[in-house]
Amino acid sequence: MKAIWKDQILAESNDTVVVEGNHYFPKSSLKTEFFEESTSHTTCPWKGVASYYTIKVEGEKNEDAAWYYPTPSDLAKGIKDHVAFWKGIEIVE
Repeated sequence: MKAIWKDQILAESNDTVVVEGNHYFPKSSLKTEFFEESTSHTTCPWKGVASYYTIKVEGEKNEDAAWYYPTPSDLAKGIKDHVAFWKGIEIVE
Protein backbone atom coordinates (compact mmCIF):
# COMPACT_ATOMS: atom_id res chain seq x y z
CA MET A 1 0.00 0.00 0.00
CA LYS A 2 1.05 3.57 -0.64
CA ALA A 3 -0.11 6.88 0.82
CA ILE A 4 0.23 9.60 -1.84
CA TRP A 5 -0.34 13.36 -1.86
CA LYS A 6 0.77 15.88 -4.50
CA ASP A 7 2.43 13.04 -6.46
CA GLN A 8 4.70 12.22 -3.50
CA ILE A 9 4.74 8.87 -1.75
CA LEU A 10 4.38 9.66 1.96
CA ALA A 11 4.44 6.06 3.18
CA GLU A 12 4.71 2.63 1.60
CA SER A 13 4.21 -0.77 3.21
CA ASN A 14 2.91 -4.28 2.54
CA ASP A 15 2.10 -4.56 6.24
CA THR A 16 -0.70 -2.07 6.98
CA VAL A 17 -3.34 -2.68 9.64
CA VAL A 18 -6.93 -1.91 8.60
CA VAL A 19 -9.20 -0.50 11.32
CA GLU A 20 -12.59 1.01 10.55
CA GLY A 21 -11.69 1.15 6.85
CA ASN A 22 -8.43 3.06 7.41
CA HIS A 23 -5.02 1.66 6.52
CA TYR A 24 -2.57 2.27 9.35
CA PHE A 25 1.02 2.30 8.06
CA PRO A 26 3.96 1.34 10.27
CA LYS A 27 5.83 4.46 11.39
CA SER A 28 8.99 2.93 9.94
CA SER A 29 7.42 3.21 6.46
CA LEU A 30 6.95 7.00 6.63
CA LYS A 31 9.06 9.37 4.57
CA THR A 32 9.60 11.63 7.54
CA GLU A 33 10.70 14.67 5.53
CA PHE A 34 7.01 15.24 4.69
CA PHE A 35 5.73 15.05 8.29
CA GLU A 36 5.48 17.83 10.88
CA GLU A 37 4.10 17.30 14.40
CA SER A 38 0.78 19.02 15.05
CA THR A 39 -0.55 20.19 18.39
CA SER A 40 -4.01 18.77 17.60
CA HIS A 41 -5.52 15.87 19.54
CA THR A 42 -8.84 14.05 19.45
CA THR A 43 -10.25 11.21 21.52
CA CYS A 44 -11.78 7.99 20.27
CA PRO A 45 -13.90 6.16 22.86
CA TRP A 46 -12.24 2.82 22.16
CA LYS A 47 -8.80 3.64 20.69
CA GLY A 48 -7.71 6.48 22.98
CA VAL A 49 -6.18 9.90 22.32
CA ALA A 50 -5.00 10.56 18.76
CA SER A 51 -2.14 12.86 17.80
CA TYR A 52 -1.70 14.37 14.34
CA TYR A 53 0.86 15.24 11.71
CA THR A 54 0.64 18.03 9.17
CA ILE A 55 1.89 16.94 5.74
CA LYS A 56 4.20 19.31 3.84
CA VAL A 57 4.99 18.79 0.15
CA GLU A 58 6.70 21.40 -2.02
CA GLY A 59 5.69 24.25 0.28
CA GLU A 60 2.03 23.18 0.55
CA LYS A 61 0.58 22.07 3.88
CA ASN A 62 -2.20 19.61 4.58
CA GLU A 63 -3.03 20.33 8.22
CA ASP A 64 -3.62 17.32 10.50
CA ALA A 65 -3.81 14.97 7.50
CA ALA A 66 -2.30 12.00 9.34
CA TRP A 67 -3.04 10.64 12.77
CA TYR A 68 -1.71 8.07 15.20
CA TYR A 69 -2.30 6.83 18.73
CA PRO A 70 0.89 7.19 20.83
CA THR A 71 -0.59 5.07 23.63
CA PRO A 72 -3.59 3.21 22.20
CA SER A 73 -5.99 1.35 24.44
CA ASP A 74 -5.61 -2.41 24.87
CA LEU A 75 -8.40 -2.87 22.31
CA ALA A 76 -6.37 -0.94 19.73
CA LYS A 77 -2.86 -2.17 20.55
CA GLY A 78 -2.51 -3.46 16.97
CA ILE A 79 -2.15 0.13 15.71
CA LYS A 80 0.60 1.19 18.10
CA ASP A 81 3.41 2.81 16.10
CA HIS A 82 1.15 3.09 13.03
CA VAL A 83 -0.16 6.13 11.14
CA ALA A 84 -3.37 6.62 9.12
CA PHE A 85 -4.29 9.30 6.57
CA TRP A 86 -7.25 11.37 5.35
CA LYS A 87 -7.89 14.87 3.90
CA GLY A 88 -7.23 14.00 0.28
CA ILE A 89 -4.32 11.63 0.77
CA GLU A 90 -4.81 8.75 -1.61
CA ILE A 91 -4.27 5.18 -0.43
CA VAL A 92 -3.43 2.83 -3.31
CA GLU A 93 -2.08 -0.68 -3.75
